Amino acid sequence: MTPDPSHSPSARATRRALGLALLFGAAGAAVVLISAGQTWGEGDAQGGGAELPVTASGSAVSGLPSALALVGLAALVAVFAVRGTGRVVVASALALSGAGSIGAALLGAGDTKALDRVAVDTIGITDVAVTSVSHTGWPWLSAVGGLLLLCAGLLALSYGRHWPSMSSRYERAGRYERGGRAPSDPDRPEDIWRALDRGEDPT
Repeated sequence: MTPDPSHSPSARATRRALGLALLFGAAGAAVVLISAGQTWGEGDAQGGGAELPVTASGSAVSGLPSALALVGLAALVAVFAVRGTGRVVVASALALSGAGSIGAALLGAGDTKALDRVAVDTIGITDVAVTSVSHTGWPWLSAVGGLLLLCAGLLALSYGRHWPSMSSRYERAGRYERGGRAPSDPDRPEDIWRALDRGEDPT
């Protein structure tokens, strides 16, 4: 019996890589975007005889992680819309967006400039000091999201040439519409009726 190539170890590895890339890419982008809206730093603003608590969100610290997450999400979708060299380019963009998200998150983990800006806006004067500064774990979680995006990009670079593309599916559909007949599926009722109309035995 001839083995089914779709059940070969390499085919299974390709399908597994496809599933993991989709999971890692979508989850990574979601984690980065959610983290951007959370508090990354907090402290007390002192100035003009007043003292008020201030916080800085991830988007206030840096807009780069969330922007790169959106780029990565778009690249994840585009991977299946192109083939050949285009797929390599898009997969590289996906990996680079993950790497950039990691770097931006790690740089923002200890940032205090955003707190200074928030303190000035809160107190209303420029001569403000921020004390009792502390940082949350959200920048590190954002970096984890970037790592997932990076892994999705590396999987696309390694296995993407074997993945199906939307364009090839549309090309096949176009050929059927131009006069070819799509292969029938014996499990679909409409195909069974068409076979009967043609005088064929669908069983």
